[in-house]
Amino acid sequence: MVQKVLVFGDIGIDDTVGLIYSYFNDEIDVVGVVADYGNIAREKALANVHYIRDLYNVAEGVEVFGGAEIPMTGETPEFFPEIHGEYGLGPIIPPKVEDGEVIENFFGIIDLIEKHQDELIIVNIGRLTSLATMFILYQERMLNVKGFYIMGGAFWVPGNVTAVSEANFYGDPIAAQIVLKYAHNVTIIPLNVTSQAIATPRMVDYIDMADETKIIKTLLDYYYDFYKERNPNIQGSPLHDVLTLMAVINEDMLGYQTLPVQIVEKNGIVRGQSIADIRPYAVTEETEKKKLHRIAFELDYKKFYTNFMTVMTGQQFE
Repeated sequence: MVQKVLVFGDIGIDDTVGLIYSYFNDEIDVVGVVADYGNIAREKALANVHYIRDLYNVAEGVEVFGGAEIPMTGETPEFFPEIHGEYGLGPIIPPKVEDGEVIENFFGIIDLIEKHQDELIIVNIGRLTSLATMFILYQERMLNVKGFYIMGGAFWVPGNVTAVSEANFYGDPIAAQIVLKYAHNVTIIPLNVTSQAIATPRMVDYIDMADETKIIKTLLDYYYDFYKERNPNIQGSPLHDVLTLMAVINEDMLGYQTLPVQIVEKNGIVRGQSIADIRPYAVTEETEKKKLHRIAFELDYKKFYTNFMTVMTGQQFE
């Protein structure tokens, strides 16, 4: 069964590889992309979505929406060209989006949700500002979404912005808390597992032999250079956003626990920290009235490797 997916993302390198993986995978039908600020500014994220749609000839059937430009904290966003490149695609400079293609069509998202009632999964692989806005404006209508997969958080493992905080939750902790409070059927894919979802240089070189992959090596070589400089022991590029999209259709690839989660909203080193309540008495008849969240804590790397390589090369890997 093909799963229809609406992606919210800031369309940097791993977001882009995630979209390409989805386009190659017959089990995923990306019906729309909401381009947000995050790794890069919103206008660059929009340009990247249009570039990727055209490059892989999937423009028809994939709607593009302009998402948030700033977080709910009201701060000016900080971008990360050293990780994703000036335009979010490593050394690649995509064509500018034509004026007519950049429209303020955010509220069209609800039409897409209603079109695919009860069969649409939302995958959020960037800051959560746009998704939180949907819950503020359309809480009842968001019940029509089948479920939510969110790349974010770090539970008892190091963060990637502060010692305890992951970038998507840190970038807009207010939005992250709103989504976790109001969304139903939430699956969180945190750094605990995404940091293990490594694409080694050897894997990337093999994928590059498949002509259809086009820019994958350029993107992941650039990504790996950053991670290798920061951590000389790392074996490859962590595919945070790719794993989140993979999780939608690969239920047995990850091991989960269901726990209540809170996001720290105050500033400082703990800003954006994701805290799961693991006390054995935390989930009772009383607390079950609160939101519980399914969190991925274990990754079957062999299944990740097999699936990723099979999809990206068109060859069967065992």
